[in-house]
Amino acid sequence: MLTIIGCGNLNRSDDAVGVKIAQRLQNFLTTNPCPDVQIFDCGTAGMEVMFQARGSQELIIIDASATNSEPGTIFKVPGKELEALPEPSYNLHNFRWDHALAAGHKIFEDHFPNQVTVYLIEAANLDFGWELSPIVQNSANIVFTEITIAILNNL
Repeated sequence: MLTIIGCGNLNRSDDAVGVKIAQRLQNFLTTNPCPDVQIFDCGTAGMEVMFQARGSQELIIIDASATNSEPGTIFKVPGKELEALPEPSYNLHNFRWDHALAAGHKIFEDHFPNQVTVYLIEAANLDFGWELSPIVQNSANIVFTEITIAILNNL
């Protein structure tokens, strides 16, 4: 099973890129059914990422980044390089997808995907708004195409 998860905040312009790509992929699957692929919009809920990924062999996470790189830059990174255990806290709001990767491996062991790829798209605008900036929209199209090709190759 391949699980694809889009993360981000739809109200923060380019931060929504992962969610918007996931929504496009969900629409793609309605016309190109693939029973071994599931796609989720997990918004900003890291805990949901952990539970949705459980039982999958492969996981793709898509999100925005803010690293002061060139806006629209696409980073394709192995999940192992990004997973991080959270600091002890009583606030689940601070539990992000990078925490979900580390905690998922620790909690679910062999029932959590070892093959994890993370697509990060450098944001140009994280202000309040509902539209992606043009450069991020272009990068979103590239990532969408790359993932749809991977899905079709697995049919």
